[in-house]
Amino acid sequence: MSSDLKIGDRVSWSTSQGRTHGKVVERKTKDFQFDGQKFTASADEPAFLVESEKTGAKAAHKGSALRRLAD
Repeated sequence: MSSDLKIGDRVSWSTSQGRTHGKVVERKTKDFQFDGQKFTASADEPAFLVESEKTGAKAAHKGSALRRLAD
């Protein structure tokens, strides 16, 4: 599924406050750092930067942590 996600897709993910909704703003296929954390990513298992619809905050997640939502 994660390989099917693309920039602009609406997604949801789990947070400590419950599920959050937002959109994919960047797809990463190489290891990277975000907000002081190291993330691993590859073409086979990309990571994604997502932006919350509610707060505008950005977060990085593996594709397996994201669920695509209907537009």
